[in-house]
Amino acid sequence: MGLNKNKIVGFGALILAVIGTALILIGILKYRDHAIGFSIAGVGFYAIAWAFNALRGRI
Repeated sequence: MGLNKNKIVGFGALILAVIGTALILIGILKYRDHAIGFSIAGVGFYAIAWAFNALRGRI
């Protein structure tokens, strides 16, 4: 399995999106009193994953 730069950035974006989803779900399901902080952090991870995905063909 040859990993070039585009595949590595794609896997990084996928991992960031999974972590963002996990943060949002942890905030909603487990720590309701801190849900807004977890949700903001999760959306931040989504934003970084989106930027990685947008840069995937350009680096």
